[in-house]
Amino acid sequence: MVAACIVLIILIWFALPVVRFKDPVSPVLFGAEGELLGARPAADGQWRFPPGERVPERFFKVLVRFEDKRFYLHPGVDPLAVVRAMRQNLRSGKVESGASTITMQVVRLARKNRKRTYLEKLKEAALALRLEARRSKKEILALFAAHAPFGGNVVGIDAASWLYFGRSPERLSWAEAAFLAVLPNDPGLLASAAGRARILRKRDALLERLRDKGTVPGLECRLALVEPMPERLRPVPRDAPHLLDTLAARPGAASPFRSFVAADLQRTAKKVVEQHGERLFDRNIRNLAAVVIDNRDAAVVAYIGNIGLERQGEYGQSVDILQSRRSTGSILKPFLYAAMIKEGGITPMTLVPDTPVRFEGFKPENFDRRFRGAVPARTALAWSLNVPAVRELREYGIPRFENRLRQWGMTTLDRSPEDYGLTLVLGGAEGNLIEISALYAKLAELASGAAGGGREIRLLREERDAQSKMKDLGAAAAYLTLQALTAVSRPDEEGFWRNFNSSKWVAWKTGTSFGLRDAWAVGVTPNYTIGVWAGNADGEGKPGLAGLAAAAPVLFDLLGAVDGGGEIVRPWSGFKQVRVCTDSGFLATELCPAEMVWVPEESRFDRMCAFHQTVHLDASGRFRVDSRCEPVDRMRHDSWFVLPPIQEYYYRTDHPAYRPLPPFRADCGGGPAGERGFRVMNLVYPEPDTSVYVPVGLDGNPGEVVFEAVHREDGATIHWHLDERYVASTKVFHQISMHPDPGEHRLILTDDEGRRLERKFQVVNPARRGDR
Repeated sequence: MVAACIVLIILIWFALPVVRFKDPVSPVLFGAEGELLGARPAADGQWRFPPGERVPERFFKVLVRFEDKRFYLHPGVDPLAVVRAMRQNLRSGKVESGASTITMQVVRLARKNRKRTYLEKLKEAALALRLEARRSKKEILALFAAHAPFGGNVVGIDAASWLYFGRSPERLSWAEAAFLAVLPNDPGLLASAAGRARILRKRDALLERLRDKGTVPGLECRLALVEPMPERLRPVPRDAPHLLDTLAARPGAASPFRSFVAADLQRTAKKVVEQHGERLFDRNIRNLAAVVIDNRDAAVVAYIGNIGLERQGEYGQSVDILQSRRSTGSILKPFLYAAMIKEGGITPMTLVPDTPVRFEGFKPENFDRRFRGAVPARTALAWSLNVPAVRELREYGIPRFENRLRQWGMTTLDRSPEDYGLTLVLGGAEGNLIEISALYAKLAELASGAAGGGREIRLLREERDAQSKMKDLGAAAAYLTLQALTAVSRPDEEGFWRNFNSSKWVAWKTGTSFGLRDAWAVGVTPNYTIGVWAGNADGEGKPGLAGLAAAAPVLFDLLGAVDGGGEIVRPWSGFKQVRVCTDSGFLATELCPAEMVWVPEESRFDRMCAFHQTVHLDASGRFRVDSRCEPVDRMRHDSWFVLPPIQEYYYRTDHPAYRPLPPFRADCGGGPAGERGFRVMNLVYPEPDTSVYVPVGLDGNPGEVVFEAVHREDGATIHWHLDERYVASTKVFHQISMHPDPGEHRLILTDDEGRRLERKFQVVNPARRGDR
């Protein structure tokens, strides 16, 4: 019989449910120093913060003294308290005193405060005994602290500590801990002045008992007794609302989120961005975002996902722009430059053509719609010229560059390389500000030569320190790229850049998407990388929505807000020097003036200068000659820098010191034989094997096409022939309008010296309106 009873008791014991809490918790964001940056109510509308990592010992001491002074002595049920409660209740004839221990209160909280009956009390007691058998005293205290009510919709010591006092539980004073210890006993008292006075009396009485027991020193007790009691909840900080929402929306996200965000810097950056947001809002540019990355820790230390959450009207302020896909404009150009520098496609000084060009119907243009003939690669990058960038991408290869960007961290490239085409480097791709800023931060860390450079950027402290595949780019290519970006002069808006003078070393780049929809600016200093985006969340374009005008002023004000100076110095290893032509940037020949330039040691650049040629001149040096008209021993043989005619045509505009080839002396003929090795004429349009699309006029009929040529000699006359039929002659400005019929044609140009240029093209002509 006894054995059967024991077995029954054991079965009942193990049949009792295990105490578990399944309540949802609030998404909570903390900063680098543990500051509360933001929080949201839990799914059930309660402020229930996840339990902290450290046990609030001071709170536990006052809690045990107030709620259950024999907590560490009983097994979950306090027999002495039960006897005391029964005696008091029998004397009064009603329930005046309970016998609940902290362990029993934990059980009641887990069972959602069911109606109090004697049967329910017995269940709570049994479950309390089982809970004590499975958990330590400290764990039981932690369960109570995490789930006790603290007035209104505040649940748990962590939420209560932050919302009443603005600090974490482990930093509570004795008075604050005592206030929170007495509050769960009757949290409704906070609703009235009389109730708050009663809570204050309870708090002070508890502090005096703690003093009498020697827990709180006398002086500290006296100070605690004069501390004011909070009358209401503090407002929850909203320092980084978009970051909190983004983190909470991640699959499997687990609050709290412990970030690297520096609270003071976050608030300063947010103020700067909001001030500029007011300026831009007046120009109907309604959204602005920025991020600050600490290059030394590869961590995000300021995160402003958008502005204007408090503004009336809905302009997409709730959208986290840092994570939104936007057209990249020209912000990716530095990474093409870095890849070509690394692999030997160019040196920083290599001339890249900047002339009109068309690739299978795509005709790139520079932002200012000018051409410069030929530009050093580093200058083309600093000036963000589109035409040289497209030529470089065509040479490097679209699939190759797209693959590099994927490897380096761009997750938004989800189309085929063919779909992007050559616009990949001009904004044909989509990227988000956080990833693009991270690419620049990786460049900065690589360029510094730091061991393990090129790390992935982290938002949260629990994210591991991971190496990026950009490490393969190497320190040399990264350094040379950032050096090119330190040239702050920009041709986009003449003179505007001068407003951005700064004493700090900064490598920076702007970008503007097609249709003036996205404005980008990213700046790099030795310690920080800052990225800025301005625009409208709905993609609406606006005049003035360009990287230099809209985003760059924000960038430079943010740069002024971060600490740090100095510059990224060239690392000792990873470089070699090559001897290049001073004029062309290609490997120098015996005809070139030369200088040494740094390139990555892996560079396989092997292209020799073809622009310097030997020119035979007469004794005066004013005319070219050959053996037909001048004895060889009387000739001067000079090295001459000669660009192709189209490049020369545009190059001379910006380079007045450029010396065109001297003309042939009159007695040397100057004909084709005399010009061997030099092209004197070229067609700007049409390019070789071009399909010409004839514009349609307002009357529905085909219009005219403007053809353009260049000649090396300023006063030369060009005679134009279409399909062997003379059309016209031009002098100085070699442009002519024609309306050729659909089909294949042959354009022939000749000059007065008999030199001839021929090009075939095809006209694709729309039908007249009446023919449809």
